[in-house]
Amino acid sequence: MAASPPSPTDAGPVPSKRRLRTGVTVFWCVAALVLVVSLVVGHDESSDAARVPHAPPAAAPSSSALHHPGKHLPRSRPTRLLIPKISVDAPFTDLAIGRSGRLEPPPADDVNLVGWHAKGAAPGEAGTSIIAGHVDTATSPAVFAELGELRKGDRFQVARDDGRKAAFVVDSVETFDKGKFPDQRVYADTPQAQVRLITCAGDYDRATKDYTENLVVFAHLT
Repeated sequence: MAASPPSPTDAGPVPSKRRLRTGVTVFWCVAALVLVVSLVVGHDESSDAARVPHAPPAAAPSSSALHHPGKHLPRSRPTRLLIPKISVDAPFTDLAIGRSGRLEPPPADDVNLVGWHAKGAAPGEAGTSIIAGHVDTATSPAVFAELGELRKGDRFQVARDDGRKAAFVVDSVETFDKGKFPDQRVYADTPQAQVRLITCAGDYDRATKDYTENLVVFAHLT
């Protein structure tokens, strides 16, 4: 899911900070546990990924999370992502691992939509929750178009099915070359409730039909 898209906003005027490609729709990309997963779908080009992707880790909590839990909430499905600083107010969709072994992307026709790895930790639950979104399409910015504007100390919330809002504070915002993606750092299990917001970053390489980097927002439950 190189995700986040949705790095979100809406399908309105194209921000000057993003260059939109023509002839190809680029969905969000997200790094997988062992190899970087990128989800790039071309209208007139091959959508093959450069590497064989692996699925993100499963939902089962580690022994450390079971015996030494940090601050966390009971498991509950997320319903809405709220990031006031970058005007994100987006509903969630469940993302599953497809037959190809990749995390399937959110629907392409809704740029204001984020996805979460539904077999992983839910936002607010002990563990590392993965939230991904589109960064742009061929015609407009998407939900995570401004994700890189977040800074340490910024706050966001995830509304949940149980009526609670899980509040998170940003620890860091970092970009990683896809060839050197720190899988363990991003996906490692933790007794604390943490979230990773992930989307594509860097330049779009037409030769590989992919972005050159991933943007990851590291955050924890407050």
